[in-house]
Amino acid sequence: MFSEEWRVRIAKALSDIGVGMVEVGDPNVAPDIKSAIKKIVGLKKQGEIKSDIVVHSRAVKQDLETAASLEPDRVAVFYGVSDIHLKYKHKKSREEALQIIAEMVSLVKSHGVSVRFTAEDASRADLDYLVEVVKTAYQAGADRVSIADTVGVFTPDRAREVFAKIKAAVPGVKLDIHAHNDFGMAVANSLAAVEGGADVVHTTVNGLGERAGITPLQAFAAAYYYHKGVKLIKLEKLPEITAMVEAASGITIMPTFPIVGENVFTHKAGVHQAGVIANPETYEPIPPEVVGRTRDFSLDKYSGRRAIQYRLERMGISVPPEVVDKLVEEVKRINARRLRDDDLLEILEKITNTAYRARVNRHIEAYVWLKVANNVYTTSVARRVAAIKNVVSVAEVTGDYDIIVKVVAENTEELNQVIESIREVKGVHSTLTSLVLKELPTNAPLSQ
Repeated sequence: MFSEEWRVRIAKALSDIGVGMVEVGDPNVAPDIKSAIKKIVGLKKQGEIKSDIVVHSRAVKQDLETAASLEPDRVAVFYGVSDIHLKYKHKKSREEALQIIAEMVSLVKSHGVSVRFTAEDASRADLDYLVEVVKTAYQAGADRVSIADTVGVFTPDRAREVFAKIKAAVPGVKLDIHAHNDFGMAVANSLAAVEGGADVVHTTVNGLGERAGITPLQAFAAAYYYHKGVKLIKLEKLPEITAMVEAASGITIMPTFPIVGENVFTHKAGVHQAGVIANPETYEPIPPEVVGRTRDFSLDKYSGRRAIQYRLERMGISVPPEVVDKLVEEVKRINARRLRDDDLLEILEKITNTAYRARVNRHIEAYVWLKVANNVYTTSVARRVAAIKNVVSVAEVTGDYDIIVKVVAENTEELNQVIESIREVKGVHSTLTSLVLKELPTNAPLSQ
């Protein structure tokens, strides 16, 4: 999915926000992945990346030797341990599987590299046999063993039970939880596994992964902070890493995605809006600033007087109470799905016959015109650009350029960062940026 350049950038970004281990791929899959791993390991040796670098591999001798030769901090070798996997995928008995696991772990260990063994489909394996698997891997030299809920069938109670039993049966082993999200329980199962004895939780940014993905980094880190009071990473950086992975993958998150989704700290119902204005704790589990977000109020027919007044005050506009009442009436009458600041100001201008939009401080606004490479699907580029922070609108157009992007930034440095992020989107051939010097209300005269 990710290009070589994106793999390197994302690995560095994960290290910068404090992720302890970064799994960078299997070098046997493709040449560009192997090349990216070499660069990432090089950055680790130079001190530019602090995280432990983990390389993935099948339990195949040649693959493992290739992985170990790249000198990562750890090689992760995986093998299916459920009866389903043993019978239909590996075609091995339980005893044969234990022998293979021991041999492969010992092989990697002989190269002087730390080993993590992943018990694939562990959640459907016989628990007593799973304990034997963990013992075998640990005794062969694996310093970590990952218990994989490969098809997402754990429940929190079962996850807690499995980890507690393994921890008691194999003292000294370090355990990871790798929870898939097929039934939407990956975060809950990961938290329960930690309570049972897991030391490390596997996550992906935006919950990417096979099928429904695995535990999302953003949701788990924020939930752990709420329940345990511990910041595992720099939570305020979550929106940035979210946007980076969206741009790199071309997969945008839903507005309702936990913590970083567009709607998460946007309050809709009038009673909710009034409650949050009185005290944010009424409808927010954590302050949005903790995770790099800001609070907002949706303006539509469900909005109340206090939310509309709050939105005006945020724009530095003060009007008499009777004008606010008229605004509320008009907002409910037009029945719009969602009103932007510009929409609210337009309604206000019609009610008062006074120009307001030209007074509002919009910081720095710019239009960025994009040309897309000939062999690239324009819509795929537009979707990636739309996921970048500070991009407020994206339109595909005809003419000399293919896409027009509107950007709003606090300062020139932030604007430059956004433009650089746009230019780095795969498929963008060239850009032209136009700064907005002045924006007039639509009902203002064009000349005096």
